[in-house]
Amino acid sequence: MGLTEGVFLILSGTQFTLGILVNCFIELVNGSSWFKTKRMSLSDFIITTLALLRIILLCIILTDSFLIEFSPNTHDSGIIMQIIDVSWTFTNHLSIWLATCLGVLYCLKIASFSHPTFLWLKWRVSRVMVWMLLGALLLSCGSTASLINEFKLYSVFRGIEATRNVTEHFRKKRSEYYLIHVLGTLWYLPPLIVSLASYSLLIFSLGRHTRQMLQNGTSSRDPTTEAHKRAIRIILSFFFLFLLYFLAFLIASFGNFLPKTKMAKMIGGVMTMFYPAGHSFILILGNSKLKQTFVVMLRRESGHLKPGSKGPIFS
Repeated sequence: MGLTEGVFLILSGTQFTLGILVNCFIELVNGSSWFKTKRMSLSDFIITTLALLRIILLCIILTDSFLIEFSPNTHDSGIIMQIIDVSWTFTNHLSIWLATCLGVLYCLKIASFSHPTFLWLKWRVSRVMVWMLLGALLLSCGSTASLINEFKLYSVFRGIEATRNVTEHFRKKRSEYYLIHVLGTLWYLPPLIVSLASYSLLIFSLGRHTRQMLQNGTSSRDPTTEAHKRAIRIILSFFFLFLLYFLAFLIASFGNFLPKTKMAKMIGGVMTMFYPAGHSFILILGNSKLKQTFVVMLRRESGHLKPGSKGPIFS
């Protein structure tokens, strides 16, 4: 194992550990809160489901990373590749749609516009989110089902390739496989477009409201102004993380078509693992209940709070 592979495994293991810890923390806090009150808000439900999916996704990505490094032939052939691809596609697509639904929910609840369509959606936010969640589940199943034709072509493609008989039939099958693989990435365009639109509208609305407050003589140190600025920073972080993840996804998906296939897959894998941990950590910072519990937990761990003192953990 060379230096590159060693760095790859260290980064993968570190990001996997951080991602598991962050998402398990979200599960524990929201799960404990639900167990006590038997109630959960729509945003908490989406965040909790998203955290669970990301735990599963991180396990799939880590397994994929180890197979790429230690058993590339097993990774690229047979039922193992198909199981990983199906599991990764469904979990990844559904988690992306849930993050998109969360962005839309924040946009409809926080943003302020007078357009009739926006107001209509804002007044029916719960119904809109239910339909979006159902649509996300159906689209995730559809994207996973679309892998069937790709698997069939890939089997034919690898079978012909193994005979080293490069014929016109081989070139045709290879072109068909490449085309289906490229078209498969189009499933990820709708959530990307919806996310970018909701984040852009939210940033525009918060920015406009902040400018209005400053023009009306409100101090830049005012708590409300500070809260708006923090919200803008959090949304911008979501925005850039999502773009980074989409880039990583493209690198990982098109790794087979790049000159250095193994290196492209490793880079894509490391970048892909960063998103589930980074996005969930920003969710904690942006959610008052999660942030408060996280801060109190850190203080208790560092000994700033006495063991008998009360705090808002799991409240």
